[in-house]
Amino acid sequence: MHMFDKEKHFYGGHGIVGGQIPLGAGIAFAEQYKGTQFVNMAYMGDGAVRQGALTETFNMAALWKLPVIFICENNGYAMGTSVERTTIQTDIYKLGLPYGIPSSAVDGMDPAAVHVAMDEAIQRARAGEGPTFLEMRTYRYKGHSMSDLKNTAPKKSWKLQGKRPIELTNMLSKKKGYADEKWFEE
Repeated sequence: MHMFDKEKHFYGGHGIVGGQIPLGAGIAFAEQYKGTQFVNMAYMGDGAVRQGALTETFNMAALWKLPVIFICENNGYAMGTSVERTTIQTDIYKLGLPYGIPSSAVDGMDPAAVHVAMDEAIQRARAGEGPTFLEMRTYRYKGHSMSDLKNTAPKKSWKLQGKRPIELTNMLSKKKGYADEKWFEE
């Protein structure tokens, strides 16, 4: 959240919960205005989607067909409170649907699924078709901050379910011939 590098088009650094949502649309508007092919990716957590700025931004982004991908990293907990205790709509991706924004849930633990969803959203934005909203469903291994209890996430064995992103990437890289065991060892 606190990393920023203008030369690399990385505009992080927003400590206000949900503050990056309208800023992401604003950056997308600037790129659209300049006529570039840049697509802005505005990341947020599952707690930020309950900010009023989200609905206002979704409306404007859809109306102006801004080249922006809104990405909610849903790990099931906003700080220390579960999603089920903070909203009636636990399928967060559905928040984009009333605005006509293509929206979907993505297995955020599967790098290939993330790649496919992002590629589709980027191509749509570059074609002038406007924003996309993706809910990346992921797993929370630890608390949000040092003050959180260690075990605020439910006990799930993602390891046993084959949901470890680094191992999935390695396996896919070998299968597709992008890398071999020797490369990984080096």
